[in-house]
Amino acid sequence: MDSPAEPADVPAGGPAAVPGPARRNLIERVLGPAAPGERLRTDALFALAMAASAVVVVRVVRDNGDPPGPLGWALLLAAHVTIVWRRRAPMRVMVALMAILLTYHSLDANHTAPMAVSMAGLFTVASRSRPRNTVIVGACVIGIMLGVKFSEGMAEGAESLRITGWIVSFLLLGVYVRIHRQYVASVVERAERAERTREEEARRRVAEERLRVARDLHDLLAHSITLVGVQTSVAAHVLAADPDRLDRAAVAKALDDVAETCRTARGELRATLEVLRSGTEDEGADEARGPLPGLDSLPGLADAARTAGARVELSVGRDVEHCQAPPAVGAAAYRIVQEALTNAVRHAGPAPTVRVDVTTADAALNVTVADDGVGAREPSGTAPGYGLVGMRERARTVGGTLEAGPGPEGGFMVSAVLPLVSAPLGGLA
Repeated sequence: MDSPAEPADVPAGGPAAVPGPARRNLIERVLGPAAPGERLRTDALFALAMAASAVVVVRVVRDNGDPPGPLGWALLLAAHVTIVWRRRAPMRVMVALMAILLTYHSLDANHTAPMAVSMAGLFTVASRSRPRNTVIVGACVIGIMLGVKFSEGMAEGAESLRITGWIVSFLLLGVYVRIHRQYVASVVERAERAERTREEEARRRVAEERLRVARDLHDLLAHSITLVGVQTSVAAHVLAADPDRLDRAAVAKALDDVAETCRTARGELRATLEVLRSGTEDEGADEARGPLPGLDSLPGLADAARTAGARVELSVGRDVEHCQAPPAVGAAAYRIVQEALTNAVRHAGPAPTVRVDVTTADAALNVTVADDGVGAREPSGTAPGYGLVGMRERARTVGGTLEAGPGPEGGFMVSAVLPLVSAPLGGLA
């Protein structure tokens, strides 16, 4: 018979708490070997052991029927050969057993010898078939046995009632094993599903971190390179405008602005690379990112844009200073303003006027960046950049929205609405 696994065989944390190889061993111990060839070999060895025990019973028990003759031995052997396939087709094997054993018992051969094989068939039906089949088989076996025994006399009928108790016990044991096997299978399935979910979550977090780093590098490099390009153009223009009357102070200021921009970019780039080195799954990864840039850093962005020739008008409402915006919202607003200023410096034409307004309304932070420039956002013949895409993604990460397009009075305008609620730090820096 199948070896019933007790509930104690399942670890306290369920199969989900068991490593892969140990979990496979647990499944094989409870559900049986997985390979068809191994199952057949196991069942063949079990049938051989049962046949050997039947031979021993025939030699030892002599008060319950006559010793089997050649036909009786053939039927007894056929019954034990049949149970080799009991787990593949429990109902068909049970029907074959009933036919073989009815013929065997009609010979009045040793009635105890086939007891073990018949109980094995009953147990297999109860443990591997539907409850309805278990009830049908049990009722048929008990009904046939009681009918035959009571037809031989009350003494034989009373003795058969004792055997009925064994039949019911094996059927109940099989039902218990079937329920326990289903429970373990469901727990194993949940554990495997949870493992797949963890792997998908890990892949999702890696993808989010890659996207976050890509956005950070885009904002950092695009902003810094744009400023450096404009500042070096200013220095080149001063040098080439009037070589005889060189404005050394203007050249020096332009070069100092370039150096300052490079130092700032180097510091932010180092912080971003430190995050990559620390790993995204470490508990200290958030601390490794350092403090997130926020609304208090907006004046620095405005000053940097002014060094590139833009006229920046920064307006931060008084209510913004007291709204205590979550760090993620402040960082999103900072990056949106940074990218919008970079686009204005690159595309709005020479010496554009850019107005930056930051206010609060309806429990949300409203950020508007508008310039008076002219021309397309991207030079003709170039592929679209990721600036506007990145700004929209940053707004979405904190549950906000962003719109960008031509302003009502010309130029270009970026408008973002960021809710003033706690937001996850994933994807922001």
